[in-house]
Amino acid sequence: MTKLSKLTLALILGGVTSTSYAAEDLDSLQNQLKLLKQQMQQLENKLADEKTKQQKINEQHKQEVAKISKKADQKEVVVAAAESKTKDEGIKIGGAVRFNYSTNSYDEDTQDRSGDLDFEVFRINLSGEISDISVNGDFRFYDYMTVVKYAYLGYEFTDGWEAQAGIAPVPFGNGPYNSHSYFFSTNYYVGLEDDFDLGVTVNRKLKDNWKLDLGFFKNDEVGGVDGSSEVNERYSFDIVGSRATTEGTYDAPGSRLGEYNTFAARTVYQIEHGENAKTDVGVSLLSGGLHDGNDSAGNYGAWAFHVNSQINNWNIQFQHGEYDYDLDDNSNRFVVGAFDYYDTVSSEATMTNFNVAYDLSVDLGPITGVQFYNDYGIIYDKSDDSADTWMNVTGMSVSAGPLFTYFDFIQARNQPFIGGSIIGEGDTERRFNINVGYYF
Repeated sequence: MTKLSKLTLALILGGVTSTSYAAEDLDSLQNQLKLLKQQMQQLENKLADEKTKQQKINEQHKQEVAKISKKADQKEVVVAAAESKTKDEGIKIGGAVRFNYSTNSYDEDTQDRSGDLDFEVFRINLSGEISDISVNGDFRFYDYMTVVKYAYLGYEFTDGWEAQAGIAPVPFGNGPYNSHSYFFSTNYYVGLEDDFDLGVTVNRKLKDNWKLDLGFFKNDEVGGVDGSSEVNERYSFDIVGSRATTEGTYDAPGSRLGEYNTFAARTVYQIEHGENAKTDVGVSLLSGGLHDGNDSAGNYGAWAFHVNSQINNWNIQFQHGEYDYDLDDNSNRFVVGAFDYYDTVSSEATMTNFNVAYDLSVDLGPITGVQFYNDYGIIYDKSDDSADTWMNVTGMSVSAGPLFTYFDFIQARNQPFIGGSIIGEGDTERRFNINVGYYF
């Protein structure tokens, strides 16, 4: 066989072999494609199942979201209503129930009983804000009278300035009190401490170390000279009449008088000594008219210089001033009324007070705080030449949860509620007093 024949035969045999191998590869490829197609179909079926399943899940989720949204909407409405209620009806109600024990040197019957325990007062307080207007009230129920101590609305009309209208505090002297004890200072009994009258005040809060309080009061808290017929049933002491020489010290006045158109002003500058030390130095002025129900019956006024210093745990108060009631009937005495009680007061006098207190934080059972104090006050240089009125109170107040208690030992001369009168000529008297209050 020639070389060409051999070569031709080899090519033919190779071609046959390649064709055989190609056929086998094609069958294998077709089988793989078929298997792949089956796998893809299975995957598509699986994806379809997953899609259906996910659609169901999405639908369920959508329904749940709808339910949650509905609940959320309802909750927002409730919350909004609650917020609105808090804003429009944000009035807090509190108060106190107080009892008083006392024994003294001027009542022998009380001494024989080793003192007396009496119900003092049930008190309701309102405070809060409605639509940016603050509400403040103090209503008191004694066993012998019911009174409103104060009831006024407040509004901050610009930053740092607030107006108050109603039975509002009269800005005069150290505030809020020129005293530490249950008995206040001697000034209270002539109407120049913790006094409230019907009118309007404008108060500048502390800014740049200055405070300012201005007030105009149309008349006293019971409506002035033609107000309540029970003129001595009130919390604050005010003039209620002129005292004739033929009348007794504690008699109702035969000639009735009342305050009207009173202007009051107090300015205070605060000096900062350090981190826990500051002193308020201030001046107060007061001027108004007196009316007998038909015509003007005179005028009155008062002034005071006052200092209130807080140095760490110590509080030191000083106040000095004068008052002057110029009555058209030339009387040198007038009548004040409060707590179902009348007293006679010299028409002109000088007042001085000096008080010291120390605050102590304690952890003794329910007791968390104790304040020790000594308050001294005197009214002197009286226009009727009557003897000086003075009072010294040594005591302490104790805070124990909702309980607040005063323990006071009072020595005084010619002092109301301590066996005397402002125009008295009596002896020095003593009283031991415990006042227990539950505050809520």
